[in-house]
Order: sequence, then C-alpha cells, then structure tokens
Amino acid sequence: MSAIKYQKDQDNIVTLTLDSSGQSANTMNAEFRDSLKDVATKLKAETDLAGVIIASAKKTFFAGGDLNELIQVKHENATEFFQQIQELKAHMRTIETLGKPVVAALNGTALGGGWEIALATHRRIALNDPKTKFGLPEVTLGLLPGGGGIVRMVRFLGLQNAFPYLMEGKQFDVKTAVSLGLVHDTADSMDEVLDKARAWIKANPKSQQPFDVKGYKIPGGDPRTPAVAQVLAIAPAMLRDKTKGCYPAPEAIMSAAVEGAQVDVDTALRIETRYFNKLTTGQVAKNMIGTFWFGLNSIKAGGSRPQGIAPWQAKKVAVLGAGMMGSGIAYSCAIKGIQVVLKDVSQEAADKGKSYSQKLLEKRVSRGRMTAEKKDQILSLITASADYNDLAGCDLIIEAVFENQELKATVTQEAEKHLVEGGIFASNTSTLPISELAKASRDESHFIGLHFFSPVDKMQLVEIIKGKNTSAETLARAYDFVQQIAKTPIVVNDSRGFFTSRVFGTFIQEGMRLVTEGVHPAKVEMAALKAGMPVGPLAIQDEVSLSLTEHITKETRKALQAEGQNLPESPVEGLVEWMIHSENRKGKAAGAGFYEYPQGGKKHLWDGLSKWQKTNDINEQEMIDRILFVQALDTVRCMQEGVLESVVDANIGSIFGIGFAPWTGGAIQFLNQYGLDKAVQRAQQLEAKYGERFAVPQLLRDKAQKGELFQ
Repeated sequence: MSAIKYQKDQDNIVTLTLDSSGQSANTMNAEFRDSLKDVATKLKAETDLAGVIIASAKKTFFAGGDLNELIQVKHENATEFFQQIQELKAHMRTIETLGKPVVAALNGTALGGGWEIALATHRRIALNDPKTKFGLPEVTLGLLPGGGGIVRMVRFLGLQNAFPYLMEGKQFDVKTAVSLGLVHDTADSMDEVLDKARAWIKANPKSQQPFDVKGYKIPGGDPRTPAVAQVLAIAPAMLRDKTKGCYPAPEAIMSAAVEGAQVDVDTALRIETRYFNKLTTGQVAKNMIGTFWFGLNSIKAGGSRPQGIAPWQAKKVAVLGAGMMGSGIAYSCAIKGIQVVLKDVSQEAADKGKSYSQKLLEKRVSRGRMTAEKKDQILSLITASADYNDLAGCDLIIEAVFENQELKATVTQEAEKHLVEGGIFASNTSTLPISELAKASRDESHFIGLHFFSPVDKMQLVEIIKGKNTSAETLARAYDFVQQIAKTPIVVNDSRGFFTSRVFGTFIQEGMRLVTEGVHPAKVEMAALKAGMPVGPLAIQDEVSLSLTEHITKETRKALQAEGQNLPESPVEGLVEWMIHSENRKGKAAGAGFYEYPQGGKKHLWDGLSKWQKTNDINEQEMIDRILFVQALDTVRCMQEGVLESVVDANIGSIFGIGFAPWTGGAIQFLNQYGLDKAVQRAQQLEAKYGERFAVPQLLRDKAQKGELFQ
C-alpha cells in the first residue's frame, strides 16, 4: 500500500493525494516516508512534468508526525533517527526544487508535519472553512517542528514574527494565514481549490521558493542586522524567565531559528534536525507526549467511563449557588447550548451570578470572537432564579454552595424534589466526602461529586467523585456531561479531599513549612517556579485564602476525631494563625496576605514575613525536591488507597487540577522518569531529614523492587 496516490492528467499535472492506509488522518509514519521517497524519485524522472498538486483524501489535510514512533526513539537510535529525518526532508526538498510549480490544495486542518508539507510548496490554496487550523504546535509536546517548519517559517515571516508560532505553538485560521502571506488564495469548494491550483500551474510553468532566489533577504533581517541583533541579545534571558529552565523545546527552537537564519537552506535544515533529534531522544518530550497526547486521548475515548452504558446528554441543568463557582458552571453549560437554571437565595444574587456570563460573553463580542446575536442567544439559556420551582424538568442538578455539610444537605433535599425521574444530583464540593453528603439524598445511587476548578470558564479539568453507592450509570452520565461541556474528566473514589484538593494541599503546606523553617519567602516561590509549578505556594495560598485553609484544617481535625483519629499539629498552623489573627492578613480577597496588593500596582511579598527568617542550610535543589516529592508521594498513596484507579487520571489530574510541573508528564510520571529505585532512595533521605510525609508508600517500594513502572 502507498500513503501517496500518484495521478498524472492530460495536462501533465501530477496530483499527489495523501491517504495513509488504515488511519482517519494522514501522519508521517513509515508508510508515508517510503511513499514520499517513491514519488520524489518518480517526479524527478518525469520529462514532461507541468506541475504538482498535493491534496488529501482525508477530512483534514495532514495531522503531523507519528507520535507512536516518536515516543519510542531512544538515545541509542539517535544516529539512525537523524538519518531518517534528513532523508525525509531531502525528498521534500527534491519536490520543492524541481523548478516546476508545486501547489498545496488545503482541504482542512494542517498541523505540525502537515503544515510543514504545505510550507514546502510554492503556492498554498485553502478551502474557506472557519474550523480549519494551521500551525506548528510541537512545542506543546516538548518537541520542535522537525520537517523544515522552523527554516521555512523564519524565511517567510522573519525571526521576530515567526517566534510566537514556533515557540508558543500558536495556531491560526485561514483568514490569519492569508494576512500573513502564508496562504496565497482561498476557495469555497474543493473543486474550486483544484481548479485554481491547475490554473496557477499553467500560468507559472517555472517556479521556486522565494528564498531559493539568489539575493533573497529574510524579512526584518538576519541575526546580524542591528535591530534583530538587539532583540536577540535579550531574548534568551526573557525566554529563560518564562521556562525557568524546565522546558528545553522553546530554547532549542530559538537556537535552531537563529543559527539557521545565518546559513543556506540545506544547512539550516540539518541544524533543525540536530535539535529535533536531541529533543525527541530526551525525557521531557516523552513525558509530555505520554500525558498530553496519549493520556488525554485515552480520557477523551472514555478510558475511565463504565462501558456498556448508552451515551447521555443533559438537556436542562440547575446550578445551586450563584457565587463565582456556580456562575462559572452555568456559563460553561450555556455556551454549549444547554438550558440552565442558576438558583440562589435571592433574585438579586441570582441576577448577579448571571451577569458573570454576560461580562464574559461581551468580552468575546468586543474581540470579534462572537456576534451580539449569539451572545443574546446564550444568555437566554440561563434563567436566574430564587425559586426552587424553576428547577422542574432538570435532569442534572449541581450544588455549588458554601462548604458546609448541613447547608449542602438542606439544598440537596429541597432541590431533588424537582429532578426528573432518573436524574442526577451532583455536589461541587472540593473536600467533603461524597458518601457523607449523599446521605441527604433520596437516592444515593444517583448522587455524585463534580469538582470544578476556579475560574471554571478557563480551567479544563473536572474531578468526578464516586460515592460508595454511586451507580455505574450515574458515573457514565456524569462523564458524558463533563465532555458535553468540553471539559476533561478524571474519575476518583471518595475520600476526604479526594485527589486534587488533598495533593494540592501538600504543595501549599510544604511552601509554608519552608517559611516556618526560616527560608526567605522569595526563595520559596522561586524554587516552586524552577520546579515547574506555574505559581508559587504562597501566591496560591493567598488566592485560596488563609481563612479557608484554617477552616478546612479545623473541620478535618473535628471529623477525624469523630472517627477516633488525630490530625498531627503542624508548624504551618502557627503561621496561618499568626497571619490571620495577629496581622489581619487573610489573603488576596481581603487585600492582604503573604503578598501586598497595592491599588494599581504590582503585588509583592509582604516584608513582615521577615519575622520568620533565620539561617538555614536548605539549598534550592533540596526545596525543589521537597515540593515535587511531597506531591508525587501523596499521589502514590492515593493510588495505594484506591482513591485513584488509573495512572492516566493521576497524571492528567495532577497537571490540570493542581498545576503539577507539566514538564514531568504528571505526578506519577515524575517518579517513573526519575527512576523508581532512585525515587525510593531520595524519599528515604527526605523522610530522615524532614519527617513522615516523605515516607515511601508500599506501592512505590513494591514497583521499585520488581523493576516495574507505573502504567
């Protein structure tokens, strides 16, 4: 079988139709590479060739590299892999330099390798479709565009203009591609695209890339141009400030782009391959591909959803509580076309909650991302109400009131009366055990936890919590609903704090412990950032509020005492108590916490924390290890205790729910890539020095002894 169909017409125009066998999308797999070699050889041998059209038989043009292959490339395969990539690019270059016109007929999305194929043509004609996306998103998987994308984007756009598309993986639509000069023409049907392609070939019997014409200058100048050199002098420092050294891909992209801009095309392509080879054989790319591609795809395919249960969609949803969380949930439902009732104790509170959606939608309209009519249509789906009777006909009710068990029980019993037969009741609690909350329900089998994250309109994860008596059907429906509103579900079993809140707490607590040990707060925050966490623990604690942390600690202690257990005293409790009750610093919402929040100014750490500083010998790497290990070890405990049932849910949940360093691929993958034997040894060292929170879970010890990985 060939992945490229070769067809020559009466005008001597060859159409190469990309059609990978047995796949819904075209990828740069072994079949494609062999086929490309064959067609490049055949085209070179043509004596009467008029031109070439590259088209696709799939719904999209081309999906990109074969990640199943890329994730398996090891250091020992580096030479062979380098030669394989160089050969692939040589065949693309053969077609590009035939001297004959080559046109890409873009019927749909072309990302990664697909966009690189398009860039290697002399003219790009795209089907007008607002859903079509172009771009080079490899950086989001720890890679760089290895099929000539860096070399050609820099030569077409210039270094500065190309950087956002290369180093941030920015995708763009057809309209933007035209404005950038990357797509030359558009059409409203594929027949028209192909007609235009043939007409252009006939009108341009000889063709080559602009950068292959002698004397071509890169837009804006090459790295020796004074204006460009000035920018490049500070660009690496600015990039390091963003990546904190955790992500090698953006740095490799910048190097390949700058070095490649100073040499001829073929040398630039070779430089690009060297950097691509280094990233592909490196661990960070494997971590990120494993989680952000294979892990997310597993979840999208229903990896943790009970099988054999018919797909389900919510028709009418009620949200109880019109605070920030409830308002965000209502918005997320309405924007996906679901009718939603936003209920609060007063009409004024409910209306205020609905205005949250109005502000978000108006922002979209002002940016040209939505019409005013569409905004009004979405808003009409939200009914703000203080009357329980408006809940009639709801097939899903989500409770998002204050974290108080008695209050939640009251609203559950009042609201459930209005559920349709077989409807689902969900609690948005972040810490209270679902099985306890379910006791207030008339049918515990239809009760489940749906833990959203704030702000709901931006945060993609939803943690679905099964109670002891939650039915498989209820879980399946909850999973379907989360996907219906375009969010990512993970499934966990019931326990105090579940998975995300529990492990998230260890991160914040560790940061505050370091402060109580005398470490300068700025060093604590920087160590977290260098570990790969998006925000420091003290800044996060301010967002959460110290008052809430104090309340949760007290409630947890009370609940554990009722069960005959004790919550050990922590030095952090003294710090929190001092902050709240001595210094009146309760967090960001109260205007003062670990940080100062000057009006109209930039937040900065409060200098009153100097009270806690003292001499200590904790170096930065020790702090980084503590921050990452305290979370990873507790994640393993969640698996050991059955709170988590899958490694995928653990990794996705840790990154999207608590911001665990994305470069690691997640809390469990962090240990895998660290080496489980080494992880056990490091945990033992940390336990000996800092206490039992670093004790090695038996599950980790067993895996290490057997030489297994978490899978």
